[in-house]
Amino acid sequence: MPILERLKQIFFFPLVQLAHGPLTVGTVILAVLIIMAARIAAIIFGRGVSRLLALRGVDDSTRFAIVKIVRYVVVLIGISIAFSSIGFKLDALLAASAALLVGIGFGLQTIAQNFISGLILLVERPVGKGDFVQIGHASGSVVDIGLRATTVVTRDEVTIIVPNSELINGQVVNHSIPTTRRRINVDVGVAYGSDVPLVQKTLLAVAVAEPGVLKDPVPEVRLEAFGTSSLDFSLLVWIANPSQDRIVASNVRFAIEAAFRAHHIEIPIPQREIHVRGTAATETLRPAK
Repeated sequence: MPILERLKQIFFFPLVQLAHGPLTVGTVILAVLIIMAARIAAIIFGRGVSRLLALRGVDDSTRFAIVKIVRYVVVLIGISIAFSSIGFKLDALLAASAALLVGIGFGLQTIAQNFISGLILLVERPVGKGDFVQIGHASGSVVDIGLRATTVVTRDEVTIIVPNSELINGQVVNHSIPTTRRRINVDVGVAYGSDVPLVQKTLLAVAVAEPGVLKDPVPEVRLEAFGTSSLDFSLLVWIANPSQDRIVASNVRFAIEAAFRAHHIEIPIPQREIHVRGTAATETLRPAK
């Protein structure tokens, strides 16, 4: 038997009999190729849309969300065409899917919730790619938003996979909205009797000299409280990148310590007075013989 005839028999070999005809090896291969082509087309089309949006000045976060949605739509169209090519009716398939969802019920509830939450994140964009967010006790930058989960990379280069439903239903602090600027407070105490105007002048000079501190809004010094053993001041400064808050705050503290030493401004050690009530000692100390 010629090789061509053999391949033809394999290609048209019926696997399952459907209402519109048999499901053959060829139709299965064709469906797989259509899906693969749809994925490739989604990547190419997504890159084209991304370049077009970039030329129009659309920001990275918005561009990322639009490209994601476009890719999903192209892939879904490809899957629809693939199912049609093998003889599946979409209305019957949707009806079967609905029955399946009812049948397994709670088993797919979490997946469906994360899927819908992912669509909400891409459309409403309360959190976007590149945003610096705080989720619980963890802080990091959003690097990807999928249909099931969002990927956040912390300062320590640790990747956290967060289900999309937690970003929608939970409390998330987004430090990148409405602006990436962030104000940080650096607290310091000085001894009672210190030259308060000098303290204020020194703190402002430290803030102005720090490269990571923005000049606008201007730094501010506040006398927060009369503490137990110190006058408590707070230096309020603005930074451009919220992910650099710890680095800038540390640099400011180093500079404050050096400036206070240069100007002889004392940072006091907490002191406590202890009064002991009781009977006086009756023994007399005698010199050793």
